[in-house]
Amino acid sequence: MFLNDRGNSGGTQNQGGHITMMRSLFSGVAGLKTHQTRMDVIGNNIANVNTTAYKSQSMVFNDLLYQTTQAASGANTNTGRGGINPRQIGLGAKTGAISTAIETQGSAQSTNNPWDVMIEGDSFFIVNDGSQNFFTRDGSFTVDGSGNLVMSSTGFTVMGWQVDPETGDIRSDVVSALRIMHPDNLTAAPEATSMAYMNGILDRTDTSINSTEGVIRTLTFFDAQGYEYTAKFSVHGTGNDDVFRVQLDDILDSTGMSLVEKYNLSNIDQLASFGDTGTSSTTSRYDMATGVTYQNNTFYVEQALSAILEDYDRHAMVVAAGNDNVRITNIQNKDMSQPTVDVAENDQITVEGSITLTRAQLEAEPYNLIYNTADQKYYRQDGPDSSSSIVIDGANDAEIAQAWADALSGMEGLNAVTVSSIAVDGENVTISFTDTFTASQASTYNTQNRNFNTAIEVNDDNMAQIMEQVYNLQDGDGKTYGIEYIGPNGSAQVTTTETTKGNQLVFDHDTGLFSYIGSQGRDTATLTFNTAVSNMAGETVDLSQFGNIEIDFASITNFGNGGKCTLEMTNGSKDNSALGSGRKVGALIGVEIGQDGRITASYDNGLTKLLGQIAVAEFANASGLSKAGNNLYSATQNSGEFDGVGVDITANGGQMTSGVLEMSNVDLSSEFTTMITTQRGFQANSRIITVSDTMLEELVNLKR
Repeated sequence: MFLNDRGNSGGTQNQGGHITMMRSLFSGVAGLKTHQTRMDVIGNNIANVNTTAYKSQSMVFNDLLYQTTQAASGANTNTGRGGINPRQIGLGAKTGAISTAIETQGSAQSTNNPWDVMIEGDSFFIVNDGSQNFFTRDGSFTVDGSGNLVMSSTGFTVMGWQVDPETGDIRSDVVSALRIMHPDNLTAAPEATSMAYMNGILDRTDTSINSTEGVIRTLTFFDAQGYEYTAKFSVHGTGNDDVFRVQLDDILDSTGMSLVEKYNLSNIDQLASFGDTGTSSTTSRYDMATGVTYQNNTFYVEQALSAILEDYDRHAMVVAAGNDNVRITNIQNKDMSQPTVDVAENDQITVEGSITLTRAQLEAEPYNLIYNTADQKYYRQDGPDSSSSIVIDGANDAEIAQAWADALSGMEGLNAVTVSSIAVDGENVTISFTDTFTASQASTYNTQNRNFNTAIEVNDDNMAQIMEQVYNLQDGDGKTYGIEYIGPNGSAQVTTTETTKGNQLVFDHDTGLFSYIGSQGRDTATLTFNTAVSNMAGETVDLSQFGNIEIDFASITNFGNGGKCTLEMTNGSKDNSALGSGRKVGALIGVEIGQDGRITASYDNGLTKLLGQIAVAEFANASGLSKAGNNLYSATQNSGEFDGVGVDITANGGQMTSGVLEMSNVDLSSEFTTMITTQRGFQANSRIITVSDTMLEELVNLKR
């Protein structure tokens, strides 16, 4: 022990003066403790070199309390004595601060796990253990059995913002658990088609344009329940090179069945409308058809034999002979010497005719005869060497005729005729025959030109018959005909009234570009569905699942394209195919986390849906957070309080990266270097104690 020069060192006081223990011993102990603490910090850093998002710590030293043996004094101008500095003896070192390098970004480690998220910036994820919020940089997340996004290590729920059901966007509010796999998120609701467009070239020389059917195009669309349908449209010419008509013809379900039939409706107009229904009239002159004569206000329409003679087509021989070689020889109880003979229904009519057949015809169906070139005769069945064959020949004309009658008997369509004579000229055979028919309808027979005629007297009751038989005009396909005037020669002025449906499609005459659809200034036409309809059974059919579809035609051009239209109809907006296209119900196929923390689900019907957003916490002094273990931090008075809402990570330039994790920011080279200096410091402080002990030993030995 030492006695100070004034006897008041502040040490232990004993008799004979003040005694002070050797301070260096305690300075050495303080140094050892402090360096041990530093070694603990280094060891913890190295232990966490692979801990996800671990933030390394560092320690600084402070010198310990000083003992003042003499206070400082100032200069005395009266005595002329100068000032002196204080005399102070330190008592060692202590831990000044343990700081966390919390703002130093760790390196990125790729995991390819979409639930692993790394923060770039100074923010923290917010997690909750069920009772309080914690903060972490560890973004190794997963989804638990309840569908919650949680920390994979602790099961603490990840907190964020929910989607506002009214706006469909994120609502920044007090953070709550993000339930990603909520049952409502496993499927995407279907959506009715609301927009469509037609594009391509309309070539007016396409033969289909002016046909009854028109150019057919189909549009696939969905109702509000996600069921798929096909609307069938047709484009028609109007006689004006710049004006066309687009109409709705039918709507089919996914099986190809017409909804008109499915719902037991009378027509497609009950289901939906596309444009207005109107009428147009034109007046034209029509001449009589071939085979029609006009006399005394009566039309005489020539009738074919097949139209008058019942079962005419079943008599093959008569049909083969043809009208020119067949003539009427007798009509039941009628005077055939008159110029015209009135025929009543069911009258028996006898005809006679002749037909010349070549070898090729006789050897084919239905005759199937065999010509023997040796004896120049025809045979039936097995040929001239067969005992069962029939030689179609005879000693005289009667025998020849009988042989041919026998040969023709039993042949389908030939057995009805009676063979009257046969003339054989080499391989050619002329068969003369008679046959009997029953009149199928009343008519007039002209004995001079051998034609049947139907007389049609002009009156108000048979206009439809006149239109169809005399002028070959038949109501249908939206057209009706009415006779205005019949001239002396039978030609008529006819008014054609046509029902028009759909929308007018008009093009600019000079450029061929689209002008308008329906009415001036319109680019679109609406397919409008009725909400309910009464079917033919009187039942109400609910059609509220269908939504109106706005169809854009502005991309169509009226150009020559080799006589081929290339029109196509597609659902959705032409500027954004996903907008208004409609969709079936969708199954969840993927979830991704964006740079702003927004969680978006993808579905197999092409829809994406916002599920929530991971919010982050920011602190005025992040280094002031208290470590809570398990990669967690808790707020302290020096870090600043969490407001319960959090912020969007992108607000201050940060971002999240999915599929990677933040690694520990421990720098091993720095840690090992610090470990060396710490070891040397510990050794030096231990030497203080050793040397101080030796000095004390020497002091004790003075009394020996």
